[in-house]
Amino acid sequence: MIQSETLELLEWHRLCQHLATFAATKLGATAARHLKIPDSQIQSEQLLEQTKEVYQLETRLTTGLSFEGIQDIGDSLERAERSGVLAGDELLGIATTLAGARSLRRVIDNQEDLPILTELVADLRTYPELEQEIHRCIDERAQVTDRASQKLGEIRTDLRRLRSQITQKLQNILQAKSSAVQEQLITQRGDRFVIPVKAPQKDAIPGIVHDTSTSGATLYVEPNSVVPLGNQLRQIIRREQAEEEAIRRVLTERVAAVKPDLERLLAIATTLDLATARSRYSYWLGANPPRFIRREDNEIITLRNLRHPLLVWQQQHEQGQPVVPVDLLINPLIRVVTITGPNTGGKTVTLKTLGLAALMAKVGLFVPAREPVEIPWFDKVLADIGDEQSLQQSLSTFSGHIRRISRILEALGNGKDEGESNAPCPMPNSLVLLDEVGAGTDPVEGSALAIALLQYLANHAQLTIATTHFGELKALKYEDERFENASVEFDESTLSPTYRLLWGIPGRSNALTIALRLGLKPEVVQEAKTQVGEATDEVNQVIAGLEAQRRSQETKAAQAQSLLQQAERLYKEVSAKAASLEERESSLRASQEIAVKEAIAQAKGEIAQVIRRLQKGTPTAQEAQQATNALNQIGQQYQPATPAKPKAGFMPKVGDRVRIPKLGQIADVITAPDQDGELSVRFGLMKMTVKLQDLESLDGQKPEPIVKPKPAPAAVTPPPQNVPEIRTSQNTIDLRGKRVADAEYILDKAISEATGPVWIIHGYGTGKLRQGVHAFLQQHPRVNNYEPAEQADGGTGVTVAHIK
Repeated sequence: MIQSETLELLEWHRLCQHLATFAATKLGATAARHLKIPDSQIQSEQLLEQTKEVYQLETRLTTGLSFEGIQDIGDSLERAERSGVLAGDELLGIATTLAGARSLRRVIDNQEDLPILTELVADLRTYPELEQEIHRCIDERAQVTDRASQKLGEIRTDLRRLRSQITQKLQNILQAKSSAVQEQLITQRGDRFVIPVKAPQKDAIPGIVHDTSTSGATLYVEPNSVVPLGNQLRQIIRREQAEEEAIRRVLTERVAAVKPDLERLLAIATTLDLATARSRYSYWLGANPPRFIRREDNEIITLRNLRHPLLVWQQQHEQGQPVVPVDLLINPLIRVVTITGPNTGGKTVTLKTLGLAALMAKVGLFVPAREPVEIPWFDKVLADIGDEQSLQQSLSTFSGHIRRISRILEALGNGKDEGESNAPCPMPNSLVLLDEVGAGTDPVEGSALAIALLQYLANHAQLTIATTHFGELKALKYEDERFENASVEFDESTLSPTYRLLWGIPGRSNALTIALRLGLKPEVVQEAKTQVGEATDEVNQVIAGLEAQRRSQETKAAQAQSLLQQAERLYKEVSAKAASLEERESSLRASQEIAVKEAIAQAKGEIAQVIRRLQKGTPTAQEAQQATNALNQIGQQYQPATPAKPKAGFMPKVGDRVRIPKLGQIADVITAPDQDGELSVRFGLMKMTVKLQDLESLDGQKPEPIVKPKPAPAAVTPPPQNVPEIRTSQNTIDLRGKRVADAEYILDKAISEATGPVWIIHGYGTGKLRQGVHAFLQQHPRVNNYEPAEQADGGTGVTVAHIK
C-alpha cells in the first residue's frame, strides 16, 4: 500500500502520461501509462541497455525507428482462437502488423553493436506467407477480393450482369413514364432497386413501395417487372456473403493456428516501442544514462544539475517558470540528510526530484542530470510528503503523518538485532523521503520524535532525506557522522527563495527579518529577538558568514571555469592550426621527394646516354674530355644548391646598447669582449660582467662567437707508408640516429684504436649531432684536425678526423 501511496505522492502517473506521448503505437502508449517498476537490479539494467541501444540506433537513422502498420490485434487473436470469424479490417490489421514487425527486425539486423535488441528480435516470426494470403484475399478497403476464390469471382460476375439488367429495365420505365416520376433517378432501398414516383400518380407505375419521402410527395417504387430480377439478385447476394465468410473463416483459422507466435510478436513490438518512447523522452529531457553504484564500495551518489522532469514539462508545454537544478553529492557514509530553510524554498521539490530520479533509473529511463549520473538501485522508494488531514477519517495532520510513517517502517522491516543500536548492519537498500518530519504537534515533542525517527532510519534504511524546521535536527550532524545538513538558499534582499540547495550549511531562521521588512513594529521584533536569545542570533550570524563565504567561492569557481573554457578553446584553435601546418609541410615534403626522384631518374638517363656514346667505339681523349664535361654539366644541373651561409651576427662595441634576455634588461657596453667572450656592461647603477652568448642586439640579432686562435700544431710523425689513407669499413663510423652523448663514447673508442684518418658519418638532420661531433673532435688530444669529406664520400654529411 505504501508503495502505491509513494507513487501517488511523487506524481509518478503524470510522468507516465508524459512518457506515453512519445510512444508510436497504442500498445506502447498503454504500456507507458501503466509502467511496471522492476523488482530486481538486473531487470533495470536490461531496460537501461534497451534504452541506450535504441538511443544509439536512432542517432544513426535519418527518420528513427518506424512502427508504421503495427496495431493492437490482441482482441482479434482472442476471437480467432474462439472460432470466431474475423472481419476484413481485422485481417488487414494483422497483415500490416506482420509487415511492420518484419521491417523493425530488418532495421535492427542491419545494424552492428546492438546485442540486446538483436537478441530481442531473434525469435520474431512474421509469417510473410500469411501476410501475402491476407493481401491476396482482402483489399485496401477491407473487402474480400474477386481473386480470393474462383467461385466468388463467378458469383460477382453474375451480380454485375443482373444489376445491369435491372438498371436497363428501370431506365426504360423512367423514359416511358417520365411524367409520373419525380426525377430521372435510379436509387436503392435496402438491396432493392427503386425509382422515385409522384404520390398522386402511383398507379401509373404499378409495383412495391419500399419507402416514402419525408413530405410524402414521393414514393420509392420497385416496378413489378423488375421484382423477379430483384429476388434473384437477393439470392445471389446471399451466396456472395456466404462465400466471403468462408474465405474469411479460412484466413481466421490460419491466424488462430499461429496465435502464440503472433502474441509473442505483439509483446516484442510493445517492448521495442516502450524502449523507443523511453529513449525519445530521455532525449527530450536532455537526460543522461545512470550507473547503479554500491555505496558499500565507497561510491558517491552523484547527481549534478538534477532537474524535476515534471517541472521541465511544465516549463516547455505550459509556460512555467525556468527549472532551477539541484546538486546531490552524497558521501557513502551518509545515511540521513536533513534539509532546512524557509517555506516555498524548494525543499519538497528536492525530495520529489530525487524520488523520481530513483524511479526513472529503475524503469530504464535516463535521469535529467549532468554526466556522470551515479545512483544506487533502491529496492523501495518510500515517501511521506504533504498533508494527510482527513475529516472523514477524523485524522489530524500529525495523525496522518504518523500513520503513513508507520506504514513506511513496516515496509522497511526490522533489519537488525535488538542489541545493536548504532552498529551498521545489512539493511534494505531503500530510499525514504520525509517532508516536515515531526510537524503538526508540540514543537518539543515533535522535535524529539523526529530525532528518534531519523536515528532509527539511519540504522534501517540506505538513505533518508528529510525536510524540517526544527533547529535541533541541525545538531545531529555533529553527533553522528552518518548525518548531513543541507539548506535551501534565501535571498534577503528580495525576501524570496532562490531554490538552490546548499550542502553542509544548515538553514537559518528568516522569520524575524521578514517580519521586520514587511512592516511589523520594530519593538515587537526586538522583543521577539530577546525571547529567542543571543545564542540563536550568533548561530544565525555564523551561518550567514558561511553562506557569504560559499557565494564568494562559487563566484571564483565560476571565473576559473570561464578561464578554463577559454583556455580549452584557444588550445583547440592552436591544435587545429598546428595540424594544418603539419599536413601542409607533409604535403610539401612529399612533393619535393617526388621532384627529387624525377630529377635523379632524368640525370641517370642522361648519364646512361653519355656512357652508351663512349661504348659505341674506341673513345679518344677528346671524346673522353667531352663526356667528362657533359657529366659535370649534369652534376651542376641536378646537384642541390649549397645553402647560403647564415648571416653573421653583430659584435658589440663600447657604447652600444644591448639586451640581456635572462635578466630582461637593456644595458650599455663599457668594455669590448675579450678572448674568452666576456665583456662588461652597465644598466642603471649596476655594473657586471656577462658572456657574449647571453646578449643580443636590440633588433634580436645574436652575437657572432669569438674564434680562439688554434695553437700551432705540433710536429707529427707521418703515418706508416703501409697504412693507406683511404676510406674503408674499418675506419668509417656511422653515428646517424645516435644521441650526442652516445656518439662521443663511440668516437672516443674509435679514435683511441685508429692509426689513420677516421671517416665519421653524422648526416645532415638538424645539425645538432654534427655540432656535437665537431666540439668533441676539437677538444680530443689525439685529433690533429678535422674537415668535411669529399663530395663523393658524403660531403658535409661526413667529417674526416686526422689522428696524431
